[in-house]
Amino acid sequence: MSHENIGFAGLGLMGHGMASNILKKGFPLAVLAHRSRANVDDLIGKGAREAASPRQLAEMSDIVVLCVTGSVQVEQLVLGEDGLAAAGKKLVIVDCSTSDPSSTVRLAADLARKGVVLIDAPLSRTPKDAAEGTLDVMVGGAADVVERVRPVLDAFSGKVTHTGPTGSGHTMKLLNNFISLGYGAIYAEALALGAKAGLTPVVIDKVIRGGRMDCGFYQTFFKYVLERDRDAHKFALRNALKDLSYLSAFANASETANPIGASVRNSYALAVGMGRGEDYIPMLSDIIAEVNGVKS
Repeated sequence: MSHENIGFAGLGLMGHGMASNILKKGFPLAVLAHRSRANVDDLIGKGAREAASPRQLAEMSDIVVLCVTGSVQVEQLVLGEDGLAAAGKKLVIVDCSTSDPSSTVRLAADLARKGVVLIDAPLSRTPKDAAEGTLDVMVGGAADVVERVRPVLDAFSGKVTHTGPTGSGHTMKLLNNFISLGYGAIYAEALALGAKAGLTPVVIDKVIRGGRMDCGFYQTFFKYVLERDRDAHKFALRNALKDLSYLSAFANASETANPIGASVRNSYALAVGMGRGEDYIPMLSDIIAEVNGVKS
């Protein structure tokens, strides 16, 4: 079976594992460096080629996968002077970032006039799942385009859900993150309240684990709480705030009351405002404990 040429930009915690699995499935892969050489050099050692610019990445590819921070970075990669669109060729761009849906829809319409197709395919789960090829993917786009890119998505995912037209994947991702980050804020407050009453994290965990409120997110959060494993859930608090801010913008644009969303966002805004944006999600428990004068 012949494979299309794949380009990849955004070789961070998630992207490196995703790109590695694309290579393992036999796809010709071109990669673009950004901040760090280590992941790029690792992939080159496994057979990838390196592009010098987003434009060259497009020239080397039929399908380009993006896994960057958000809409600002996506728009820079695509529309910059030496961006993907500057290559002037037919191309499919798969945005696996957590982006603002309104930006995604607007960018897709602009690119369509240039013969470039943009679909959104944001991710759920962790860098460990990215390395193991078991991510969950939410895909927004036309059915024929989703079918075309499906073999690439299957290379790094265990579950792919077609959510509807372009933009719907990013909307679903915001809802998914709202739910998970909401749990994180609740866990952090519950631990602080428990500490005030003399209930330790060990006791709280004995009650919750294995019950109806147990879940994968709970387990990675509490792996940090109980074992102090910093890498248990590697998702930065600043990225959580970014996603919740996108959700807030979506709620405002759709004239939807979201008081719980605003409260959850404020928990993460507090953490970032305290200079803790590079800490990971479970460390919110330390921050909420600190402001309440208790030990997490």
